[in-house]
Amino acid sequence: MCGICGIVYRDGTSPDPRRLKAANDALLHRGPDDSGAYIEGPAGLAMRRLAIIDLSTGHQPISTVDGRYTIVFNGEIYNFLELRAELEAQGCKFRTKTDTEVILVLFERMGNACVTRLRGMFAFAIWDSARQRLFLARDRIGKKPLLYTRQPGFLAFASELRSLFAWPGISREINPAAIDVFLSLQYIPSPQSVYEEIRKLEPGHTLVYEKGEVTIERYWDLPLGQPPITTDVEEAKGLLADKLREAVRLRMISDVPLGAFLSGGIDSSIIVALMSEMSPRPVKTFSIGFEEQEFSELHFAKEVARRYGCDHSEFIVKAEMADILPKLAWHYGEPYADPSALPSYYVSRETRRFVTVALNGDGGDENFAGYVRYCAMKLARLFDVLPAPVRSALQAGAEVLPDYRAPYGFTWRLKRFLRSALFTDIPKRHLKMVCYFSEEDKAGLYSPRFLARLGARQGSAQEYLASVFAACGREDFVNRMLYADFKTYLPECLMTKIDIATMANSLEGRSPFLDHEFVEMVFRMPGDWKLKGLRGHKWLLKQTFRDKLPPRILNRGKMGFGIPLGAWFRGPLKDYWAQHALGGGALGRDVFEEKALRRIWDEHQSGRRDHGYRLWALLMLELWHENRG
Repeated sequence: MCGICGIVYRDGTSPDPRRLKAANDALLHRGPDDSGAYIEGPAGLAMRRLAIIDLSTGHQPISTVDGRYTIVFNGEIYNFLELRAELEAQGCKFRTKTDTEVILVLFERMGNACVTRLRGMFAFAIWDSARQRLFLARDRIGKKPLLYTRQPGFLAFASELRSLFAWPGISREINPAAIDVFLSLQYIPSPQSVYEEIRKLEPGHTLVYEKGEVTIERYWDLPLGQPPITTDVEEAKGLLADKLREAVRLRMISDVPLGAFLSGGIDSSIIVALMSEMSPRPVKTFSIGFEEQEFSELHFAKEVARRYGCDHSEFIVKAEMADILPKLAWHYGEPYADPSALPSYYVSRETRRFVTVALNGDGGDENFAGYVRYCAMKLARLFDVLPAPVRSALQAGAEVLPDYRAPYGFTWRLKRFLRSALFTDIPKRHLKMVCYFSEEDKAGLYSPRFLARLGARQGSAQEYLASVFAACGREDFVNRMLYADFKTYLPECLMTKIDIATMANSLEGRSPFLDHEFVEMVFRMPGDWKLKGLRGHKWLLKQTFRDKLPPRILNRGKMGFGIPLGAWFRGPLKDYWAQHALGGGALGRDVFEEKALRRIWDEHQSGRRDHGYRLWALLMLELWHENRG
């Protein structure tokens, strides 16, 4: 696990070692244990290492014996021992015990197709000195980030945005369409970034840079259009249990201390239960909570920890801890507004005091329809048969409902549901259900000068979601929802959050539910097994592991990783928001109408509406701009 960066010049110019070092030093937090650099001809590669496997001989970059191929690698390959044995049987020799060298030797044998054999999370670069060719690859799910910029004279890449600016000639011009989609979705999806000249390599894709040309190819997708893997529920439960146990076992391979995040929800509780079966000593578990009990799950986590005899630690996040926000904005490198980034950072920081690797329950909701919105989307289909006048009357009624106590208040959820259900177009309905600012909201918020810059690129969030839904049109309804989240929210929001939160604290996060073999298998099961009726969230998962979970955990509803923003912005963070966002920061003055900002602020302070999540997005946008350096 580490951070990687590099550059290849088109005209044969040799990279400046000092600039390569500066690019690498920007990734220090991702890998404090070791660093390495390689310059050959027009190519420069570098890495920062967080040592997890083969602590003594895992130094990078690694080159083949003949020196033709050189790799820098970020991630973990969980089937590397199996691949190594296979390659050794073919006569291949190894000088280290690392998964990094296995990738390199596999690339020697298979070329670009080597990625199809890798089971794990990864972003890596391989330089072919004979062909003067750079190969980049990113894992299927998007666990590990990889950004790049193509300039007239070179291509540079890095694990984080800030590293790229070590190289001269890269513009910092802001991409207005990225700001627009951020305000809708709380994140900026690949291949866009907040900067016009920087792109993100999409999950499941490779990139080749040769003779100044870039070729990008997709090597993986969810198994669309394939027949069910089984039609028997009991067989499905057996398959699911075996594959998840295998995924957990593989992710417990480590040469450093290992533990788990434990939220008290179904997913992390199952992971901890399986870890406890395989561990010879008590599993170290870590939980985060809030003083506001309606947002805290600590009592659930403690119950699971007691059942499995875990070595349990917990931590409380308070509003005054938001003084970390500028640092958080700096680490993300671009606007990012999922509020759970704050507790995720703190639980990662506390976890790192005890272990270097932590397993988590990420991906359980996307595999098994765990979010409330899946039920809401299913229910909303009933509205499609209503006459237009009835839908209009319901829409009018929705507007007069109060919408306080986001995101858990009943009227807030009802209003959001009615607003989205009245759209008959599925992508529009989905966007309305997940968006922070609707297109109508943004139209009244933007300044005329920003609207002019945005031009025809306004509304890109809608186009983004529509293209994803179009790709899975033949799947059953629930699996279409899951596919959309696997291609959007999961990689672009959740994986970004966990990567930054963990790596900012030099901690490695591992997600058994996101093992690609497990994901493919579950996707090929009927959607009705995942969402049974309108209340049976994660039905198949619960049926499979019901003996592993305390009844209170098994039967509880989805809570989410929310934080009490509404109360915080009326109390301890009131002055902080007014200072940074309401005062019209440098970016805010350019993008927004001050009167519109003040209206949102006044509505929230009066209690007429709960704008907590919108205020958070506006604050994080401004803090990013203040700390982008």
